[in-house]
Amino acid sequence: MASVVVQTRLDIPMSDDQFKANTPSIPLRKPYGSMDLISTKTPPHHGRHSKDTKWWVVLNLAFQSIGIVYGDIGTSPLYVYSSTFSNGIKHKDDVLGVLSLVFYTLTLLPMIKYVFIVLRATDNGEGGTFALYSLICRYAKVSLIPNQQAEDRQVSNYTLELPSKRLKLASVLKSSLEKSKFAKLFLLLITMLGTSMVIGDSILTPSISVLSAVGGVKEATSALTQDMIAGISIVILVFLFMIQRFGTSKVGYTFAPILSLWFILIGGIGFYNIIKHDTTVLKAINPIYIVEYFIRNKKDAWVSLGGVVLCTTGGEALFADVGHFSVRSIQVSMCSMVYPALILAYTGQSAYLRQHPDSASDAFFKSVPGPMYWPMFVVSILASVIASQAMISGTFSVVHQSLSLGCFPRVKVVHTSANHEGQVYIPEINYFLMLACVGVTSGFKTTVKIGNAYGIAVVFVMTLTSALLVLIMIMIWKTNIFLIILYVVTIGFVELMYLSSALYKFTLGGYLPLAFSAFLMTVMYVWNNVYRRKYHYELDHMISPARLTEIFTNKNMSRIPGLAMFYSELVQGIPPIFEHYVSNVPALHSIIVFVSMKSLHVNKVPAEERYFFRRVEPRTLFAFQCAVRYGYNDVREVAFEETLITRLKEFIQEETWMQIQTLSIGGKMTESGRESDREIEHNEISKAKLAKEEKLREIMEQEIEQVEKAWEEVGIVYLIGQNEVIASKESNVMKRILVDYAYNLLRRNLRQSEAVFDIPHKRMLKVGMTYQL
Repeated sequence: MASVVVQTRLDIPMSDDQFKANTPSIPLRKPYGSMDLISTKTPPHHGRHSKDTKWWVVLNLAFQSIGIVYGDIGTSPLYVYSSTFSNGIKHKDDVLGVLSLVFYTLTLLPMIKYVFIVLRATDNGEGGTFALYSLICRYAKVSLIPNQQAEDRQVSNYTLELPSKRLKLASVLKSSLEKSKFAKLFLLLITMLGTSMVIGDSILTPSISVLSAVGGVKEATSALTQDMIAGISIVILVFLFMIQRFGTSKVGYTFAPILSLWFILIGGIGFYNIIKHDTTVLKAINPIYIVEYFIRNKKDAWVSLGGVVLCTTGGEALFADVGHFSVRSIQVSMCSMVYPALILAYTGQSAYLRQHPDSASDAFFKSVPGPMYWPMFVVSILASVIASQAMISGTFSVVHQSLSLGCFPRVKVVHTSANHEGQVYIPEINYFLMLACVGVTSGFKTTVKIGNAYGIAVVFVMTLTSALLVLIMIMIWKTNIFLIILYVVTIGFVELMYLSSALYKFTLGGYLPLAFSAFLMTVMYVWNNVYRRKYHYELDHMISPARLTEIFTNKNMSRIPGLAMFYSELVQGIPPIFEHYVSNVPALHSIIVFVSMKSLHVNKVPAEERYFFRRVEPRTLFAFQCAVRYGYNDVREVAFEETLITRLKEFIQEETWMQIQTLSIGGKMTESGRESDREIEHNEISKAKLAKEEKLREIMEQEIEQVEKAWEEVGIVYLIGQNEVIASKESNVMKRILVDYAYNLLRRNLRQSEAVFDIPHKRMLKVGMTYQL
């Protein structure tokens, strides 16, 4: 590992006034690392996530969240009953049994589980599968990449509350996870699986939502065949994906009014149907009808659960999209509008089906009163498009998160909004989703078949979320064990029942999300596995301090003007590719910065805490290491070069400040001892100290001037590794397939580092090297 003697933190408190007094000629800054190394609690959220947010701000966010969060779950009344009663209604009271199932499922899963339990597990306001995984990784050392630094805990939103020694279960579980390599890999794999299922969900949501809405036109005319309806749906889907490049910020303000109108209409029509057709349907609140439904239908009732669970589609969106709003706003919008409207909509459809049991295949549009048909048809189309938009945008965010943590191949991430950091567009993923949606719609054509596949994706994500949540309950929240058991017995049991029913329809279309997930998980695992192998290879072969000094002091090595940035995965130490470079090019720029882009297990890293510098000793080498730390929701700065140069100059100033303070403290200690023995006069000590301080300031000014000159007159040269990765000769067959074929196939067909980092080709130099893993 390269020798490092200076860090950006010194545990010596000093006010800004004292600091300026000691260095009057230099406008120095207080170091970024001056906060406590470990905090005992998570810092409070600000802005949208502050606990003291005014009520009108909460209401405004709640209204906006209706247009983004609830599109998927809000359009589920279009297809739930047609998927549940795919073989028709065999008994009049079956409607009451299914309605009771829908009521308690909506209450137990989206409402109690997500709104009141899971939303407490946000990562500084951000939700989703990777947010849960990141919380666990920050609390326990379960990350498979050994790039953790003690300085990472200085990031203000990194630390969590430390466990109490009295709670042994939390400590035992944490210790077991940290010691087990299998447990670490298993946690990563289920996180990948959850991410893959969310992507699969975003393929099925547009297909089933748009197809259901367009299928409503059959009530107005019988001239359209199912093939024609599928064709119209495909046209709408293609148009939807083609406009993704423009981002959602320009049309986002129209989403909330449309979805609000949708919820008002379905709730109002549901109430109308209850009054007109059958008010006795309200007795379905009694769960005895669920028992009678299962007794009467036995296996068929269990199979129908795969359709009932579709009423919870989009429940994961409540958690995944919380970062755009706040926990309180999601709770307010769900409890005040969404939940009541959905209950009224399903109850109204049930009242209609009690009188018209033959209409189960298209219960939604058949239950709409005649004068309201066309308005509901138009609004349903818009609502289905909005639901699709929400899931597509969510997929971009999920892929961005997994990309940041080294779990996805390099793809281009486009930031589409200047006001909302979370709005991103990924071209490769967009076209993949479009082709998959078109294929699903043209292949299945009916919502019943797509519903069979949809249920597996929905319940799988819910189950994985519950599994990660239980770990957080035990280790981080340290919840009472009896409450954890209650959660597993109730919510866990219900989700497993739904999952078993959904898996039963594997051959009827349920294989589709599993096939998507298997493909995506394979891609993610291959990339992450080789990524980890490369990191360990560089860690084992990094250049020693003695060898590094030998390279820089070699008489045949010339130093040329300019600043070179050498990209590396290592956050500490010099990578072996550097020696490969100097052995072929015996020239080094006057300033060398080894840059590593590092992702932390936090959602965002504050801009002022993002850059962490170390100097490579000795000082005459004029070389630095820089770890640029991003959260999984952060995007790379546009003015990256300028920011890095500014932070480098600030680091040189802060380094000098610390050296001066160390010199001052040492001088006082020496002075005290000398005075007791009367060996030297006070003024001689002061003169020597002032001379050394002046020398340090002079060196600092020269270095800053050299950095500015290199930046303004010569510019930055980027040194990028173009590595060929092959399996070692003693590798087994599986490793050879994984490294030589699967990984290299992905690497050749996806974007390279220079495209991801937007590096100008004129200032880029590639360095080739073969890694035998």
